[in-house]
Amino acid sequence: MLIDLAKYLTVALILFLIGISGIILNRKNIIVMLMSIELMLLAVNLNFIIFSVYLDDVMGQLFAILILTVAAAESAIGLAILVVYYRVRGSVTVENINLLRG
Repeated sequence: MLIDLAKYLTVALILFLIGISGIILNRKNIIVMLMSIELMLLAVNLNFIIFSVYLDDVMGQLFAILILTVAAAESAIGLAILVVYYRVRGSVTVENINLLRG
């Protein structure tokens, strides 16, 4: 069981590192940044579920469901803001996003 735990944690770590690298390497496109945040949240969910099964406790699975609902709401609101931003500016670059103030 311990070897399986290490394999699953390695997969979750790789997913989290891919999410961090997506944020660090691509700072121009906000859609890619949102997808990277979602990938990081999914890696955290995978960790919660792995340890929930390993420790035979349900709380990790409940936290994973809570994080999934928050991530879904964040995606919906973020994409709605992006649609409005695209209609106003014509592009989804991050550099000019502070021009929407006021």
